[in-house]
Amino acid sequence: MRSLHRSIAARLALGYGVLVALSIAVVCGLFYFGTIGVLDRSVDRKLVLLSERLAALYRPEDASRTAAEIAHLLTDRTDSDTEIFLLVGADGHRVAGNLSAWPDTASPVGQLLHRDVTREGRRVPARLLIRDLDGGARLFVGRDMEEGESIRTLVLRSLAFGGGVAVLLAVAGAWLFRRQLEARIGQIRRTAAEIEAGDLSRRIPVSSEDEFGLLSRDINRMLDRIEHLMDGVRHVSNAIAHDLRTPLGRIRNKLDGALRQQQSVVAYAGAAQAAIDDIDDLTRVFDKLLQIAAAESGMRPENFDDIDLQQIGADIVEMYEATADEQGVLLVQMYGDGVPARGDRNLLGSALASLVDNAIKYAGPGATVEVSAGSDAQGSWLAVRDNGPGVPPEELPKLTQRFYRLDKSRHLPGNGLGLSIVAAIAVLHGGSLEIEDAAPGLRLRLRLV
Repeated sequence: MRSLHRSIAARLALGYGVLVALSIAVVCGLFYFGTIGVLDRSVDRKLVLLSERLAALYRPEDASRTAAEIAHLLTDRTDSDTEIFLLVGADGHRVAGNLSAWPDTASPVGQLLHRDVTREGRRVPARLLIRDLDGGARLFVGRDMEEGESIRTLVLRSLAFGGGVAVLLAVAGAWLFRRQLEARIGQIRRTAAEIEAGDLSRRIPVSSEDEFGLLSRDINRMLDRIEHLMDGVRHVSNAIAHDLRTPLGRIRNKLDGALRQQQSVVAYAGAAQAAIDDIDDLTRVFDKLLQIAAAESGMRPENFDDIDLQQIGADIVEMYEATADEQGVLLVQMYGDGVPARGDRNLLGSALASLVDNAIKYAGPGATVEVSAGSDAQGSWLAVRDNGPGVPPEELPKLTQRFYRLDKSRHLPGNGLGLSIVAAIAVLHGGSLEIEDAAPGLRLRLRLV
C-alpha cells in the first residue's frame, strides 16, 4: 500500500475529515455561545438593572428604604432561591442581605465578577456586581450560579459527546471515501497492468454513470482504438512479409541467374532493367504506405480549401474515360449542382481516382461505372458505383485492410493498398469510406463532414 502522503485518496480523505471536524467545532461553539452565552448576558442585564434600582433608593442618612427593598426582593418568590443581595454600611457591617460572607473590599468595583460567596451558610459560586454608594456604603448584587454551572456542565458534556460521535462518524466516512476511491482507481490500474502485460482485450468495468464511469468509458474507447491499430499493425507486418517476399525473391532470382550464366552485355542489361522495374514496384508500394501514414497522422485544417466535389468528379471522369473505353467499360458522371465542401483537392482527387480505377478493373467489360457527388444531413460525399459482379457480403469489411485483395491468384495488377489509402483520406477529412452491396455491383461512398 502506498504511503499516506503519496496517496491522493488518503489526502482527500484526510482533508474531508479535517473539514468535517472543523465544521463540527464551529457548530458546537456557536451552539454553546448561543445558549450559555445568552443566559449569562440575561443574568448580567438583570444584575445591572437591580443594582441601579437599589442605588437610586439609597440615602446615606437613611438606608431603610434600600434595606426594605432588598428584603422584598428576597421574599417575592421571583428568583428568590438564586438572588444575592448585600448592603454594607460605611463601618463595614452588614445592613441588609442574605450573604454571611462576602468578598473583601479590594474587589473591583463596577465590574461583573465570578466569586465564591457564603449564602445562607452555604458556599456557592456567584456572579456579582459591586457598587460603591454615597457615604462609603457598598452594595453587592448577584446571582447564585450553581444551577447555571450545572447547565453549563451538561451542555459541555452533551457537546463533547455529540462532537465525539460526529468526529468518529467523519473518520468512518473518510475511511469509506478513501476505500471507494482507491477501489475505483485500483480497477483502472489493474486493467492498465494487464494491458501492459500484453492482453489488449482487457477493459475497465463500467458500473455507474458517475465521473469514474464516464472516465472508464473514455479509456475503453481509447483501448478499442489502440487494439484496432495494433491489429492493423500486425496485419500489415504479416502482409508485408507475405506480399514483399515474392517480388524480392523474384529480383534475387533474376540477378542470380544473370550472374550464373555467361551472357552478353545486352542480357545483363535486360536482367538489371527487370530488377530495377521490380524495385520500382516495391518503391511504389512503400510510397503508398507512406501516403497512408501521412493521412492517418492528421493535417492542420488550414491546409484545407473550399472545393467543389462535383468538379473533382468531372475531372477524374475525364481523366479515366480513355482507360474505361479500352477495358470496355462505360464511365459516366451523374451531373447535378455543385457540391461545396472543405478539404484537400489533391488528396480527394487521388482517392476518387483510386475508386474509379478499382471499379474499372474489377467490374469487367460491358459494365457501367457511375461517379456522383452530393450532400445529405450527414455531410457531403463522393461516390462510385458499378454494376459488375460485386463482392461477397462477408468480404466487404476486409476491403480496407492493407494488402488485402479479392484476386487471390494475384493475376490482376495491384497491391491491395488503394482502398486503405482512400479510407485514411476519408478519416483525415473527418469522414469515412462506406462500402455497400449495390445488387448488382458495388457502391463506395467517400463521406466528408
